[in-house]
Amino acid sequence: MRLSCFLRYSRCNGAPPFIVPLADMYRASVAPSFHAMPKPPKIPQSVLVIIHTPALDVLLIERADHAGFWQSVTGSKDRLDEPLVETAVREVAEETGIVVGSARVPRNALFDWHYSIEYEIYPEFRYRYAEGVIHNTEHWFSVEVPEQLEVTLAPREHTAFLWLPYEEAASRCFSSSNADAILQLPRRLSGRPLGGHSAERGR
Repeated sequence: MRLSCFLRYSRCNGAPPFIVPLADMYRASVAPSFHAMPKPPKIPQSVLVIIHTPALDVLLIERADHAGFWQSVTGSKDRLDEPLVETAVREVAEETGIVVGSARVPRNALFDWHYSIEYEIYPEFRYRYAEGVIHNTEHWFSVEVPEQLEVTLAPREHTAFLWLPYEEAASRCFSSSNADAILQLPRRLSGRPLGGHSAERGR
């Protein structure tokens, strides 16, 4: 007879009071095995997505875990074979509620710069990655929206947003590479292929 069945049977038949604490101890001992599913290590391949208007007002969002740390949309691949374009679309939707591929923000509003940087992961964040991983490769994108849209934040990740002219937005970024990307925005957009859509890539 399984322990849980025994405990139910014993209570119904006037079992002594120690049975109840025993049941609680049993539940506590097995609960982690059913519910505490560890997160898989983060994949050290991520995207940075600058969201901007035609007038080059840029969206910044404030990190929930670091007050005063403003940034563009960022996020890692969910799986190794996830195309970077898909990662960018997903992260924009998750962090801002802006849907790339909608009527107001068509798919070709997303611009893949085909440019990446490698940086050293801050020591306090390395626990999220597999053991020994200390560098991340970040791939840069931008998305043009028709105006300063209202944003729906993921409250566990970000607490506030603002729209600023691109140079002022760059000055507010806590990350120097994020600031550099924003400052490159006019040059990058001027070299964008006609039709506004660059070739997609897988990784």
